[in-house]
Amino acid sequence: MAGGFKVLDEFFDDSLDLPVKCRDGQVRTFHIPGPSAEDGLKVEKLMELLFRAVADPDAEPDATALDDLGELHLYEAALGPAYAEVEANLDFPRFKLVAITAALWISQGREAAEAFWNAGGDPSQVGPANREERRASSRAAKSTPTRASRSGTSTPPATVRARKATRT
Repeated sequence: MAGGFKVLDEFFDDSLDLPVKCRDGQVRTFHIPGPSAEDGLKVEKLMELLFRAVADPDAEPDATALDDLGELHLYEAALGPAYAEVEANLDFPRFKLVAITAALWISQGREAAEAFWNAGGDPSQVGPANREERRASSRAAKSTPTRASRSGTSTPPATVRARKATRT
């Protein structure tokens, strides 16, 4: 087979494996398979609503989507067939971390999910790793010179325009 598309299963990993210390003290790796198309779309929609609510706390949230039942539906859809096993073996904080990590994996990709997981579920630790990196990033953005004209033309300073106007 010269060129063309590779078989998807040869390079695409459509599951997530999360190692967690359970209530009984044992470390188990929970295998979370990729969701059905319907559940994947549901997770993406709920996560979009959640991100919007976090980004703009003054906005009116969709109360039915983000209530306790909406949260439960998000966790069920994100965990799929692993839901019962995860729920049976974990206390709520760990259960929630596993479920939200799975939801992030579905809606934002593996890197976002891994960053969230490795930050212990603390969103403030995701992105620029710390305050110093955020400040350095901000300083770099402020010190980058901006171009005066994107079209390649320039406008003469006001004094030159004034002199030309008096000559005519």
